[in-house]
Amino acid sequence: MAAIAHSGGVNCDQTYDFVSNPYKLAGSGPLAMSMAPRAQACLQLIDSQRHGAGCELFMVEGESAAGAVSAVRDARTQAVLACQGKPLNAWRASAARVAAYPLYAQLAAALGWPSPVATDGMAPAALRFERVLLLLDPDADGIHIGALLLLYLQRFAHVLLAQDRVFMVRAPMAGLRVAARDTGEVEDVWAYTPEQARALRERAAAQGDRWVVLREWGFRGLASLPPEVLRETCVEAVTRRADVVTAAQMQAVMDVFGGSPS
Repeated sequence: MAAIAHSGGVNCDQTYDFVSNPYKLAGSGPLAMSMAPRAQACLQLIDSQRHGAGCELFMVEGESAAGAVSAVRDARTQAVLACQGKPLNAWRASAARVAAYPLYAQLAAALGWPSPVATDGMAPAALRFERVLLLLDPDADGIHIGALLLLYLQRFAHVLLAQDRVFMVRAPMAGLRVAARDTGEVEDVWAYTPEQARALRERAAAQGDRWVVLREWGFRGLASLPPEVLRETCVEAVTRRADVVTAAQMQAVMDVFGGSPS
């Protein structure tokens, strides 16, 4: 089977960004919506045992996702922080409002900053985590949440973006576990866009004489993924799909959600 992205670490060519994704950040689509945030519940940081170089902070959407990621992470070096609902647009809000916002206060404390809006003097080497990874659902809400988190980082923690310390982790939208009819070799194959998911199903149907489909996954949130799949595709550094947030991605976010800071 011509894999779109499989468990051996071969990834699809399309980069997860805010320029080429199936949920456009423009027009009257699902992301061209009110910037008013939903009420934010404060969820506790699931901390790592160590901090500093080599340590990572995952930002996820909701308590269920936080629990699922926490269960498969490396507790020595990986921490998890969840947001509930869509965060405050920190680019448009006043600094005082951002400073009082629970999620950004939690994020600042997790990273070792004295305040969500007083980060200019903080050397990246002094941070509690070397990398921040946004691991969100691959749907319109997840992309919107990711954009709002990036706006906070762009305004108040730009050094993290400038030094390539912020990553977007891609969760698969669909997957198949297939076995070769002649050898019995088992392979997991993943799709990361709706187009790839359709192509995956079509290829499986067309090559039924060569492959047996053992299992099929459709994405219903991070917590719906089997633990071994979540670990391999989203959490483990050597197998997950994680892309550095680029200047082009940040510009696309700014074009839709930006404006003059308050």
